[in-house]
Amino acid sequence: MLQLTLQDALARARKNSVPFQSALTDSAIARQDRYQAAAALLPSVNYNNEAFYTQSNGPGNGPRFIANNAVHEYVSQGNVHESLDLAGVANFRRAAALAAVAKARAEIASRGLVVTVVQDYYAVAAAQQKLLSSQRVADEGERFLKLTQDLEHGGEVAHSDAIKAELQAQERRRQLQEAQLGLLNARLDLAVLIFPDFNDNYEVADDLHASIPLPTLGQVQQQAARDNPDVRAALESVRAAGSDVTGARAGYLPSLSLDYWYGIDAPQFAVNGPNGISNLGSSVLGTLNIPIWNWGATQSRIKQAELRRAQAQRELSLAQRKLLAEIKSLYSEAETAMNELGGLSRSAELAEESLQLTTLRYKGGEATVLEVVDAQTTFAQSSAAYQDGAVRYRVALGNLQTLTGVLTTP
Repeated sequence: MLQLTLQDALARARKNSVPFQSALTDSAIARQDRYQAAAALLPSVNYNNEAFYTQSNGPGNGPRFIANNAVHEYVSQGNVHESLDLAGVANFRRAAALAAVAKARAEIASRGLVVTVVQDYYAVAAAQQKLLSSQRVADEGERFLKLTQDLEHGGEVAHSDAIKAELQAQERRRQLQEAQLGLLNARLDLAVLIFPDFNDNYEVADDLHASIPLPTLGQVQQQAARDNPDVRAALESVRAAGSDVTGARAGYLPSLSLDYWYGIDAPQFAVNGPNGISNLGSSVLGTLNIPIWNWGATQSRIKQAELRRAQAQRELSLAQRKLLAEIKSLYSEAETAMNELGGLSRSAELAEESLQLTTLRYKGGEATVLEVVDAQTTFAQSSAAYQDGAVRYRVALGNLQTLTGVLTTP
């Protein structure tokens, strides 16, 4: 049977999670967009080949169409082209910022996946412990039923005690079945998350109650301020919006394009003509495009870009405020869960001891059947609460890592 640690489950989930892989794909696509935007700033080289055949006006005369140079014209030229304008630079900066946004969102997806895996992983561990506790309580119920029946046969207790014990034993059997179902569902939830095909033949490491120190608030604040993907994504979105504004304003400025050709443009598809003169040659073309009037379309695009930039700035401010609030909220949640965990552990120990003592007192005729039933119920509830408290603390640590990027483990 496959033995899984939390790190194993996280690694498998990253490979199997469709939303996480989608975020990685978006990030990879954005990187290619940045590469393409950078390539657009550099000269391009093409090699053009053309052949024109035009009807002649007669022997010794030129082509029928005045736009064509000869009856037979062959063009085979290499072309180096370069465009120079501010819009291209702004587009590259925008693509670079959007690539950073996509990378930050992939990190957000990764950290969110960690929370889900931690929750499902330790839900399985807690369900296993709850099943053991339910089995123990059910066994205790069966023993108590046997005890009351023996005491009833000896005339030491009333028949009502045996009835109450039997009812309680039936209730414990139902709780055991529910615990078995809970474990099955928890295992299936985790299996769907971490396996590409259906596989529930695995076991998780029994480290639910391992001691894990809580980082200090100062450490959490420092790590969150240094590299929080939500704030980073919002900041890069502002930069991308700023580049949009620059690109829109570039519509007011001239653009320059340069072309250099080298090759042949001759009546023969050859390096040299019939008279031995070389057909090879070169030419250069420079084009300066000066915008004059477009009915306010450029101003409209600038206004659109400025509106998007203002909205991005508002979202950045919101992300920064949310980060400050979440640091306090999630840290308080983790601190509370850690502080309560010790009390829950002690309560479970006391409930177990109380059950044993109450059962002994009942054997000695010093306790009633209701006291024993109450002790059994208290033990079952306190044991389940202890497991839930341990899961709560692990999930709280997982939520903290969405801010810091560091998952505290045993």
